Amino acid sequence: MAKIKPSAHVSPQAKIYAGVEIGPYCIIGDDVEIGAGTVVGPYSLIQGHTTIGRECIITGYASIGGPPQDFKYKGEKTSLTIGEKNTIREFVTINRGTVHGGGVTTIGSHNLLMAYCHVAHDCNVGDHVVMGNLATLAGHVHVEDYVIVGGLSAAHQFTHIGAYAIIGGGSMISLDIIPYAKASGDRARIYGINTVGLKRNGFPDESIKAIGGAYKILFKQGLILKEALEVLRKEFPDSTEIARMVEFVKNSTRGLAR
Repeated sequence: MAKIKPSAHVSPQAKIYAGVEIGPYCIIGDDVEIGAGTVVGPYSLIQGHTTIGRECIITGYASIGGPPQDFKYKGEKTSLTIGEKNTIREFVTINRGTVHGGGVTTIGSHNLLMAYCHVAHDCNVGDHVVMGNLATLAGHVHVEDYVIVGGLSAAHQFTHIGAYAIIGGGSMISLDIIPYAKASGDRARIYGINTVGLKRNGFPDESIKAIGGAYKILFKQGLILKEALEVLRKEFPDSTEIARMVEFVKNSTRGLAR
């Protein structure tokens, strides 16, 4: 059975699974689904068509599933999907999608969103992501797996942050950040590869060396991107890490931070 404090208001239409705990003065809307073992702390608001997976921890005062902050939104039925074992700290805000952006905001599993973070409409956040205090994603931002976004940072609409990248605190991200990179500043620039993060996540030395070499080819040899990508394909034909970098660059729409 779920444990629901008497002062909480939980819609009879909401789907609340076994082992869920809902704290004092929470409000849970009609179309909300909360997976088994999830804990919702006091004064949290969860609304809209929102699905939250198993064993998440929402510490309190969060606003999850609110309507998008977008003038184009006219009340259409859009959604928010959150995976399993996420920690969502106090005063975090996460908005539903818009019909213009696919209709859904998604957050994967095993993520940590620290206090006062904001995830706007139509964002796609992967797994094992850490967002520091007050980190903000504007609409349509894509954050891949194992990214760390430093506190007080903000990502511009439609930017794409590649897997295993680390963003320094207080950064303004206006262009795409390649996978495995270290980036910082206003506007954020690339300062090499995230060697420490790659080691912590079990990348072998050979792969880290290849990623460092690919970074130099992309940004330090004066090649245009088309030429650099051809060099990468020839130099590292069997590297899955370099293949990921190549695909990221090819699919970039905002342009790359350098």
